[in-house]
Amino acid sequence: MTAKECITGRRSIRQYTDQPVSHELLAQIVETASYAPSWKHTQIVRYIAVEGEKKAKLAACTSSFPGNGKIMENAPMVVAVTVIKGRSGFERDGSFTTARGDAWQMFDAGVASEAFCLAAYEQGLGTVIMGIFDQQEAADLLEIPENQDLIALIPIGYPAEAPVAPKRKSVTDLLSYQQ
Repeated sequence: MTAKECITGRRSIRQYTDQPVSHELLAQIVETASYAPSWKHTQIVRYIAVEGEKKAKLAACTSSFPGNGKIMENAPMVVAVTVIKGRSGFERDGSFTTARGDAWQMFDAGVASEAFCLAAYEQGLGTVIMGIFDQQEAADLLEIPENQDLIALIPIGYPAEAPVAPKRKSVTDLLSYQQ
């Protein structure tokens, strides 16, 4: 599979089969995703695989958007994406490097999450990145350390659906040139 095939073929999957995701396969996916670029190579992203009873409790942390809970219940595994605070976008003395402050940690989390999803797709797995959940309730349930922030939840499993690609904006809408 080429990079273009991987990028254009991947879809957000919301229905999964019952087949479990092996821990060995998940480790391979995380190893591949670890090559995602990060601010000054800080590699702040961490992954927590959630299965079984704790996954069911995590799905309950989506009362503001119950559809996400149903997707998590349907997936054999949910991966929580966290970042280590105070490193991405910071200098060693703790000051911000740019006017964007700590926003770079979200950039790093997004890049790493997409790398994770593409690596999963290459292995025949489906994913969807979720941001609508009770962050504090989920962080407490997962016992996220104080030095980390919970950024996203990614249900992962073997797809039970094959959604078509939504319409994309044209290159002329997306690209401009300046001289």
